[in-house]
Amino acid sequence: MNFFFLQVQNVADSLSKTVAAPVAPKQMHLIDLIISAGWIMIPLLLLSAFTVYVFAERWMAIKKAGQVDDNFMNIIRDNILSGNITAARNFARNTNNPVGRMIDKGIQRIGKPIDAINFSMENVAELELFKLQRNVNALSIISKIAPIFGFVGTLVGLMQLFFNINATGEYELSTIAGGIYTKLISSITGLVVGLVAYLFHNVLETQVDKMANKLEAASADFLDVLQEPTR
Repeated sequence: MNFFFLQVQNVADSLSKTVAAPVAPKQMHLIDLIISAGWIMIPLLLLSAFTVYVFAERWMAIKKAGQVDDNFMNIIRDNILSGNITAARNFARNTNNPVGRMIDKGIQRIGKPIDAINFSMENVAELELFKLQRNVNALSIISKIAPIFGFVGTLVGLMQLFFNINATGEYELSTIAGGIYTKLISSITGLVVGLVAYLFHNVLETQVDKMANKLEAASADFLDVLQEPTR
């Protein structure tokens, strides 16, 4: 009898250890999560790649355009005040940046009224800023549509999940939870892509504004030079 109770006790202890043993959590790999999120991840990944490309390309272009020699306006001033207009224009023309092209236009208009010169330079400056802003507004659009893509993917996935549950009658908690968290990945991805695009757009707009300030300062200096007496 004691042997029987001892065997029962051993079996109970074994069962309690088996139940209490922790279950190793299932690891989630990024690639698996992206695939499980469905087809909506394809446009989201394309939008993210385009966002990074536009930011990198525009950042380098704007930085290159903003590289202006500190002595640029001093050389232009010395040539104009000494009456060497040709040298001033050649120097401005060989300066491959928006400031150089704007000043070159101003030098071409020397002899005309100040207002006409200023108007011509403003036109060039606006054109140069427009070139620098190429594709920048696309980031603003992506920041708005990426979260929408993500939400649409989640809603479609949830609809498919509940349709399958209704069709098969299987509604285990693990199945529902697994289906929901995989479908939420598209929403999270859309929000992240939209946030990054929004930040990149603001950074580039700030750099364009700095370039606009450089153009305004160079234009003001050039107009001041024209109103100085020649040597």
